[in-house]
Formats: sequence, C-alpha cells, structure tokens
Amino acid sequence: LLFTLLLSAAGMPSEELARGFLYLSLTVVGVPSNIAVILALLLLLYQENRLLPADAIVLHLACTNLLVVGVRCLLVALALFRLANIFGDISCKAVIFIYRTFRGFSIWLTFILSAYQCLSIAPPGSCWASVRALVAHYLGLVFLFLWVLNTCMSSASITFSFGSQNNSSLTNDGFNLEFCYVLYPSKLSKDINGAVQLTRDVVPMALMTLASVIILVFLHKNSQRVKGLRSSGGSSGGVGGAEQRAAKSVVALVTLYVILYGVDNGLWVYTLTVRKTMSSPLVTDLRVFFSSLYAAVSPLVIIASNRKVNSSTL
Repeated sequence: LLFTLLLSAAGMPSEELARGFLYLSLTVVGVPSNIAVILALLLLLYQENRLLPADAIVLHLACTNLLVVGVRCLLVALALFRLANIFGDISCKAVIFIYRTFRGFSIWLTFILSAYQCLSIAPPGSCWASVRALVAHYLGLVFLFLWVLNTCMSSASITFSFGSQNNSSLTNDGFNLEFCYVLYPSKLSKDINGAVQLTRDVVPMALMTLASVIILVFLHKNSQRVKGLRSSGGSSGGVGGAEQRAAKSVVALVTLYVILYGVDNGLWVYTLTVRKTMSSPLVTDLRVFFSSLYAAVSPLVIIASNRKVNSSTL
C-alpha cells in the first residue's frame, strides 16, 4: 500500500499531495483509535454482560466517529491519490449524507455525555438525580431520537449533491467539494440550510459548555472542601477518584470539541457569507479537517482517560 501511495504521489501537484496526506493522516489516526475504543467496550460488555450508560454513550460516539473518518477522509484520500474513483452522483449523495448525519450525531452524543456526567454529580435523592436515572432508563430512545433528528436535518444533501460531471451547472448558490458539488436552487435555500446546520452545531455546543462549567465548578468546590476537611482532620466524603477522572475526561472532550468545531463553524459562516468560496474547495477542506480531527483525536482522549478502555487496549 505504501509503495502504491508513493507511485500515485509522484505525479501529483504539491497542493493536492499535501491535501491527500492530510486526509490520510486523519484516517491513519482515527480509524485504529476508534476501533480500539469500540473493541475495548465490546469486550467489557462481553465480560460484564452490561455497559454503564456513560460507557454506552462512548461506544456510540466511537462508532459514529469511525464512520465520519472512514467515509469522508478515507474515501477522499483514496480519490486524491487516484487509488479509487467512486464519486458519481449516487456515491456523492451517499458520502455527503452519511458524513453530515454522523457528524451531527457525534456532536449531540458529546453533549449527551457531558450532560449525563453533569447529572452524575447531583446528590442522591435530588430531582437531578431522578433526571439522570430517567435518562439512563430511556437511553435507547435518546439515541433513536438523535438518529432521526440528524437524519432529517441532513436529508437536503440527498437532493442537492451531485458528482463532478455536473460542474457545468455551477452557481454561487452551492459548495465546491472538488469531487462532489452541493448545488442549491437559490441563495435563500442555501442560507436556510446553512442556518439549520449552524443551529444544530451551536445549540449542543452552548449546552455542553454550560454542563462542563458546572462540572468544573463542582470539582473545584469539592477539592476545596476536601482540603478543608483534611486540614481539620475530618473525613473527606467528596467525589471519588473514578468519578473525578470521568468528569475530567468529559471536560477534556468538550474542550476539544469547542475548539475544533468552533473553527469549523467559523469557516461555515464564512462560506455562507462570502460567495467566492464556490471557486475553490480549500475552505471546505479546512472545515472537513477540523471536524474530522475531533473524530480522529477524541478516541485518544478516551483511551488516555478512561481506565476501562485503557486497560483493555494495552
């Protein structure tokens, strides 16, 4: 495979070569790391015959991120290196639809994970503890709702995505993805679709940021309380080490998400407001890179911070 890549790269323009290796690097990092998380949690499920709700969310997140990296980054890398030519009308519709659906699913799963971890620090017997138990009980329905929501919000890509052979019909009311084109019938439909996708990203971003702030404030107060009890010779009845590690892991994932998807959504606003972006796929490449970087790097954060996953992958 490496020899084939070198032969393919020999006659490629430098910009195209750089983009090819960029997508390839995301694939090389993201695919094995997400598979490692999935196998570790499936092994845990086999050994214990059940998964905790937080672990079930992480398992779904890893599966979703694997599809994001595998479908978009791997296929584009193969196309850039001329190793596969799969981008016709039907394949473009499928790739863009799957990418957008699971990209949105990944965002909402990260929010659900942060919200569940936030609820887990609620004292027993409180109304928030009851909400946590309710979420855990109906977690399957939550996954189903998020799947339907993101599928519906990504359905426009089936209608408006085309293969490169349709480039003669390009207008400013669309996006040039190099191998595929997303062409809207009017600027109004483009703006509406863009606003819907932006809202889908910004709403969970704001909510998960709020949940992370609550977690950080709680951990800080708990740390101060433990220090006070230790200095007075009392017993420290705060949050246990496992809960603290889980909380810090979720905060790290949310921080990573906010940084990478913040840049991604900034570029998305740029593509909606600057009509010249249709002439080059560079901005789209940057957007895909930052959103796929989360899908590729987040399993490394999970492996490093989750002892159950870490012990199974070593």
